[in-house]
Amino acid sequence: MISCDQAVRQLWGYVEQELESPDRERLEDHLDLCRRCCGEMEFAEELAAFMARQSTVDLPNVVASKFDRVLEDLQAGGER
Repeated sequence: MISCDQAVRQLWGYVEQELESPDRERLEDHLDLCRRCCGEMEFAEELAAFMARQSTVDLPNVVASKFDRVLEDLQAGGER
């Protein structure tokens, strides 16, 4: 089974349906057992849906900077 760090690094690819087998299956197996990563997945799905709905809204620079840092941390496997 993959680690939480590996799972978190793959979440955005999974949400965007870009994660290929067998990585997708390993992530799904991990999500079946890990509550923490399930929470991260729910956050990623909600954030992706929100961003899709808000695509025409300009974020203030301060908010955009913080958002970019959170995404970079998630992609690097770090904590928020």
